[in-house]
Amino acid sequence: MDRYLDAVWMERGLSDSTLASYRRDLMQYGGWLQERNADLLSAGREELQRYLAWRVQQHLKASSTARMLSTLRGFYRFLVREQSIESDPTLLIEGPKRGRTLPKTLTESDVEALLQAPQTGDAVELRDRAMLEVLYATGLRVSELVSLQLGQVNLHQGVIRVVGKGSKERLVPLGEEAIRWVLTYLKEGRPLLNLEANSEVLFPSRRGSQMTRQTFWHRIKRYAVVAGIDKPLSPHVLRHAFATHLLNHGADLRVVQMLLGHSDLSTTQIYTHVAQHRLQSLHGKHHPRG
Repeated sequence: MDRYLDAVWMERGLSDSTLASYRRDLMQYGGWLQERNADLLSAGREELQRYLAWRVQQHLKASSTARMLSTLRGFYRFLVREQSIESDPTLLIEGPKRGRTLPKTLTESDVEALLQAPQTGDAVELRDRAMLEVLYATGLRVSELVSLQLGQVNLHQGVIRVVGKGSKERLVPLGEEAIRWVLTYLKEGRPLLNLEANSEVLFPSRRGSQMTRQTFWHRIKRYAVVAGIDKPLSPHVLRHAFATHLLNHGADLRVVQMLLGHSDLSTTQIYTHVAQHRLQSLHGKHHPRG
């Protein structure tokens, strides 16, 4: 297992969290096999089919089962390539059918209320306002936002150099409003934070180190309460809003794909469904024959 994880890390430059999910999937299947006197190397297609049936009986989500099966496919292909096993037990195994769920998003007025929730007279909340502005202006993943370094931001050109999944880089425009708030934060907020020596983190935590995704997510939820937003939110809520609002205002789908850092256009296409759903809702509400 460790050889496989080392190999995919070298080949694809996966993040620690992705590697951890791969390891978790393999250990869960390995543990299930061990209870039945088998192991990952000896298991065949029959054992895998039984495992998939067991997951259905446990009412586990189709999405997590599909991800687990993808992990196993990569693992067994690696073992065949390494000549550790003769055949791949995942061949001819169909994954579970997944319904297409639309990402939860916010209206433009919701976003405006959320952005105005921090009290910018306080250095920490000024930092949060700048982070929210950048998040909505760029569609960054939260993990990309909290790991931003000063050297990745060019306020003169108005762009951020983002290192995304698979260590792929992309340039994302900031927009005038986000630039204004970042400049204000750099001048009036960041110098007042308890920075670590030579810290290059753009948005440090209270302790001066890099903020965790979980910490920033808790702060978003706090500001949602202040803004009176009672919709269920996800860590990607502003990323979803960024993509949906761009499409609502006529942006090209491939441009949105590039800005989000999606390697596959089909991943971005879900937002066209969100935008279409929104347009249908507005038509039904405001058109005299809707």
